[in-house]
Amino acid sequence: MPLTGFLASITSLQVSRKFSARIPRASEDAATTTVTTPSATGATAEEYDVYLSKPLGVKFARGNDGGAYVIASDAKMGNTTADITPGDKVVKVSASFGGDVWEALNFGQVIYAIKTRNGEVYLRLRKNYGDMSALEEEELTEAEKQFRSERAGGNYGSGTKEMQQRNYIGKKEAERKRRELFDEALATFRGGKTEEALIKFEDVLGMEPKNYVGDDFSRVTKVYRITQYNIACCYSTLGQVEPGLEALDSAMASGFEDFDKIRKDKNLEVLRKSPKFTAVINKYDEPIINEGAIKAIKSIFSFGRKDEDDL
Repeated sequence: MPLTGFLASITSLQVSRKFSARIPRASEDAATTTVTTPSATGATAEEYDVYLSKPLGVKFARGNDGGAYVIASDAKMGNTTADITPGDKVVKVSASFGGDVWEALNFGQVIYAIKTRNGEVYLRLRKNYGDMSALEEEELTEAEKQFRSERAGGNYGSGTKEMQQRNYIGKKEAERKRRELFDEALATFRGGKTEEALIKFEDVLGMEPKNYVGDDFSRVTKVYRITQYNIACCYSTLGQVEPGLEALDSAMASGFEDFDKIRKDKNLEVLRKSPKFTAVINKYDEPIINEGAIKAIKSIFSFGRKDEDDL
């Protein structure tokens, strides 16, 4: 079963899928189309549609509002277009299968939709013209401004002390919310709602603290490692081998070392049947001696023995 190290009381968080019209098609000579829609403030916001084959050359991060924002677009990583620029927000995404379109509810849902999509990926993005404020710290308070002023002058005053207290409380609150979502995702998976659990687990990954350094100098949290493993379990349960192996690889690369569990967990059974599984796990663990070799050695040492000697 997926691993858990967190026991917390949780409230139900509904992660629904909102379907809109079928995927709009671009003209044959264009990879993108542009539309203008009213924003929440009443002003018009430029949105554009892109159609990309996998792998995508686009990376996303979780914004302060929980949405999925572009942080990198590079043709060296995969398929992308010149229209996609850092700061742009995903507002719609193609469903895992067929021609339906999902409203982009949160980061986890968008990543899930992209990873499980069979065929071309459709995205509608809102143009933010390089504005990365949704991924940055919120506007500074007076205490924060005083802290930065004191730090620049090499001083330690009331602003510095207040900021340290605020940062500590803020980090603890973010950690609490993340653990609650983790526990909820785990409970959802155990309840048989694998797709909903997967969306929540992907959202947990998006909440990984920036520039994290643990007491053991690890660059990722324990939550990250376990979540990647649980994501692999979810994808395996859904029969999605490629994203499952990718998540499993990421889990081990980040320090997940329970290799015996990986080889025995029933939730990873589909991944273990893949010809690529052995190559993935052997990158991080000593390869198990081939069973054929074991039988060959056994036959050598049992040469000449009677069958009853083996009983």
